Amino acid sequence: MPDETHKPDTAQRITISLPDPVFHQFEELMVERGFQNRSQAIAEVLSQHIADYYSLKGNRMMAGTITLFYDHKRPGLKQQIADIQHESIREVISSLHVLLENSNTMEVILVQGAAKRLRQIANKLLACKGVLAGRLNLSRTLMPPIQTESDAVEPNS
Repeated sequence: MPDETHKPDTAQRITISLPDPVFHQFEELMVERGFQNRSQAIAEVLSQHIADYYSLKGNRMMAGTITLFYDHKRPGLKQQIADIQHESIREVISSLHVLLENSNTMEVILVQGAAKRLRQIANKLLACKGVLAGRLNLSRTLMPPIQTESDAVEPNS
């Protein structure tokens, strides 16, 4: 959580390096959104991300997706991703793989559970070597309960 003792009119100078494609996309975003300068744009983007992060830390039940982009030729990566999903079988509902160009894969994982737990799962997946990018997107709207054995009707009934 940000330090509440700092003065609101002070600022810290940082230096960042971005890959060229990200830099060019950021420049486009900056122009399209009408930011006056890079500092203002970066502060806005970071503030929004921080707000999202802290709003999702709790134990509120949420449904959403974890989207990953990764190099499917990376040895052991697909197995590592599958193992993490199996470890989280109570929260992972389904996943979809889409093959992209240049040995890349997009995987969308449908999840439901406590927000804090979903963030832990997403962080673990995003930390895998070979995962190029990804994001957790959550909604407060839940999926209906999945049918249990006690709900099933016997065929002879």
